[in-house]
Amino acid sequence: MMPATQLRVAVVQFAPKLGQVQANIAKARELCKGLKPRSLDLLCFPEMIFSGYVYPDTASITPYLEHPHTGPTSTFCAELARRLECFVAAGYPERLEPHEHGPPLGGDSPSLHQPRIGANSAVMYGPTGEHVGAYRKTNLFKLDLPWAVPGTGFTTMALPHPLGPTTLAICNDLNVQDPAVWESLEEGPYELARHCMRSGTRLLILLNAWLHPDEGGEESESDTGSANSHTTPGKKEDMDGMEPSWEVMKYWAMRLHPLWATVESAANKVNKEPAEYKAPDELLVVICNRFGDEGGERFAGSSVLMSLHRGSGRPRILHMMGQREEGVGVWTAKMGAQ
Repeated sequence: MMPATQLRVAVVQFAPKLGQVQANIAKARELCKGLKPRSLDLLCFPEMIFSGYVYPDTASITPYLEHPHTGPTSTFCAELARRLECFVAAGYPERLEPHEHGPPLGGDSPSLHQPRIGANSAVMYGPTGEHVGAYRKTNLFKLDLPWAVPGTGFTTMALPHPLGPTTLAICNDLNVQDPAVWESLEEGPYELARHCMRSGTRLLILLNAWLHPDEGGEESESDTGSANSHTTPGKKEDMDGMEPSWEVMKYWAMRLHPLWATVESAANKVNKEPAEYKAPDELLVVICNRFGDEGGERFAGSSVLMSLHRGSGRPRILHMMGQREEGVGVWTAKMGAQ
């Protein structure tokens, strides 16, 4: 068994400009210029951070679809990983091969009558600039539907110490997947949390373009439960953007409820589904979100590092950023024995 150790993680949070890929990469490079080699284990960028996110149809996003390995996101991440000698993850719109294209979904909107030729993807590069993993968003959000083909399911990568078994997911993967419907805080369903439990995940990375709750975004289930260990009831969101959205962070934690549920609740689940409880007692969650306004949507920022201890009955927020805080959050957290 490996002893407990420290995980050094950084999240990059800013407001990209839609369609200005090279300008957004230059912005990211500027924000990261103060980071020193071997000072981090992991660096994260949000979902589709260099292209921007709000594209109404296939035609509008086509110029920004990237080939894996050779596109601007992959090239930049490999370069940065090599310079910093750490793992780097980022989201991007992937250009699919013709045999992977999906037929139009159809429906009332003209945007749903174009072929789907891309995927909402994430990539990870390692300390020598090598490609170590990729993932395609499984649970597509409404803004993905006109152009993106869903992935085939969650995966977990076996990464070296101190990261360990790591699950890479994207934004709406945190929510209930159609055709399933929300039942209750106890029953969920909690697809991503269950995957983490089955796979023995020690580190969950979520790359997000999560909307502010005022925009009617991904938060669609009942806002119930006790995921409010750091919230202040009735507290107004601050005006300068340096305060996080407590509502959003509470919701994220609630959607991972099985990973921190009370001992009694966890015991009941063990009796029902013993094969699922392979996860370590503690799991770290890195959520890297963007902010800014784009295409009539507003994004919530509030990137966060959480520690979820199974059976504890509450999530722990270790570090966080404000709703409109631009910069790099550099954080350290203890990883339990492996």
